[in-house]
Amino acid sequence: MSTLTQLSHRQRVSNFYRSLQDTISSAIEALDGTGTFREDSWLREEGGGGRSRVLSDGAIFERAGVNFSEVHGPSLPPSILKRRPEITDQPFYATGVSLVFHPRNPYIPTVHMNYRYFESGSLWWFGGGADLTPYYPHKEDVVHFHRTIKAACDLHNPAFYPEFKAWCDRYFYLKHRNEPRGIGGIFFDDLDDTKGEWEDTFSFVQSCGKAFLDAYLPIVERRKDTPYGEQERNFQLYRRGRYVEFNLVYDQGTIFGLQTNGRTESILMSLPPVVRWEYDWSPEPGTPEAELYEVYLKPHDWAAI
Repeated sequence: MSTLTQLSHRQRVSNFYRSLQDTISSAIEALDGTGTFREDSWLREEGGGGRSRVLSDGAIFERAGVNFSEVHGPSLPPSILKRRPEITDQPFYATGVSLVFHPRNPYIPTVHMNYRYFESGSLWWFGGGADLTPYYPHKEDVVHFHRTIKAACDLHNPAFYPEFKAWCDRYFYLKHRNEPRGIGGIFFDDLDDTKGEWEDTFSFVQSCGKAFLDAYLPIVERRKDTPYGEQERNFQLYRRGRYVEFNLVYDQGTIFGLQTNGRTESILMSLPPVVRWEYDWSPEPGTPEAELYEVYLKPHDWAAI
């Protein structure tokens, strides 16, 4: 890959991720109605930087973060090199957009999206995905989320959705709890030239990123005015604990950011502002809380329902 091609690819991906951050930020502010994003631009001593946007205490979103980053340096961190040892001591470039939205109403699911791009030595690859973490799920919401993402995948390859949906179910899994974080979505971590041409892969990632608002916003619109009480709020805060556990123990993006000396406040914006843990808690049989565990925290082909 020539230097000119490298620069062209980097700039195109960077421009798309910046634009996606702008589009999603504007849509969330408009939907929330009162909350606005605070933007912090930051520089990384080793090379690169980013811009972080966080909305706090909005009418709908208790916290919403949308981050863009673009970093480079002399060597990738151990979390990447253990999977790609052939590029040890090679300089790298990485850019990405990531978001996590923690709504106030327990009937609105938490959502996560991240798309990233790497270059190192002669290698390039894309990674990322989007997944939904409901507290009081509705089947129509879960089906809508999966079908929207599947449609974006199917534009490029009908094999993508089932492969990346299964990968998501495996990845967003808390091994120490023996349970998934939510109802999944898609996830992939190594789309490179062994799986397709650069242009085709970039086009696929663009389709997935652009599908996010269509997948999530209709769910928020349907559930934002649902009444709830202390019981539902406490269950939401309890389940948020699982989100914290996954992000701090397993999440590759969190690990990569910390290992590359990224901005800590930006990396940990994914954590909810309020959370609780209960000792040895389990839901009462026959309750909506039990339904989450018994029905929704099980792998299903939601797009086919």
